[in-house]
Amino acid sequence: MYENFIDLRKDCFSCNKCPLGETRTNLVFGVGNETADILFVGEGPGENEDLQGEPFVGKAGKLLDKYLEVIGLDRNKNIYIANIVKCRPPQNRDPQEDEQEACINWLREQTRLIKPKIIVCLGRIAATRLISPDFKVTRQHGQFIKKGNIYFMGTFHPAALLRNESQKADALWDFQNLREKIKELEINI
Repeated sequence: MYENFIDLRKDCFSCNKCPLGETRTNLVFGVGNETADILFVGEGPGENEDLQGEPFVGKAGKLLDKYLEVIGLDRNKNIYIANIVKCRPPQNRDPQEDEQEACINWLREQTRLIKPKIIVCLGRIAATRLISPDFKVTRQHGQFIKKGNIYFMGTFHPAALLRNESQKADALWDFQNLREKIKELEINI
């Protein structure tokens, strides 16, 4: 258990618990407000994220930023963004179970230190890992599930929305639903 983000980040940056650590350009720890009430979790870094060391910075990240802006959220001010795995899987493939397992404690510690009230899972990998193994994003997106003291919501991964634009309206509804949950919980953003 870590006392602060400085020590957690330092240890995470030296991690080589799985083969992904050997092929990364940069470890992608996370970005945002480390005391945010809202944590967004994706599956893992892509090529742009690996090059820049920050989550969601490519086309998918720009789309995510637009959705965030619509509901008054900003990655640099009132949310935190992290991933299940901190290093890019080759060719942006899904992170394998053993890779997720090797990395999940970094996310657990981030979550413990942040103490979010809401966790938004971006895409199938994050939702099945954090909400339920049988979570179906296409059917359950936008629904809140309370686990302990945290409300979880799964929604479409921004990269999936770039491939399937017909789901963009559903994703917008999810973000509007998130805004309503923020109001209901009286979270200051």
